[in-house]
Amino acid sequence: MNAWRFCPLCGAGLVPSQVGERPRLACSAGCGFVHWDNPAPVLAALVETQGRILLARNRAWAEGAFGLITGFLERDEEPVAGVAREVREEVGLSAVGVALIGVYPFVRRNEVIIAYHVVANGDIRLNEELAEFRLIAPERLKAWDFGTGLAVRDWLSSRATAGR
Repeated sequence: MNAWRFCPLCGAGLVPSQVGERPRLACSAGCGFVHWDNPAPVLAALVETQGRILLARNRAWAEGAFGLITGFLERDEEPVAGVAREVREEVGLSAVGVALIGVYPFVRRNEVIIAYHVVANGDIRLNEELAEFRLIAPERLKAWDFGTGLAVRDWLSSRATAGR
């Protein structure tokens, strides 16, 4: 749901307008502001450490809900550097290899996920966002049907194709 109601430039109300091929919110006073509402880039890391895949549970998630390491891409940051930063910040591991898995729309959150396979080493230290983690053998990993689960699906498929 879009919460924008007023123009951040002049304070006038925003009104639905056809801008290009899509409806957008635009300034009713004509100052030129358009709220594009484009998706935010999110980095996702399928972290492999000690030959296993690390899944983590965010403190805000229900018991038993685990996922990949994720975070927002920062301004002026290369995605590969950003995913390595997220892995370091969230679980204390150092990336030693990073390979793109794919790019996935996540419409529910108005995000686009840029997913990487990250081989990392070091001692796992969870930051304050995470409650717990699990290390899973790659052959036991199962994909889920939304968000970062699509990257897990593609990574598992690429492993099967490569004969691993």
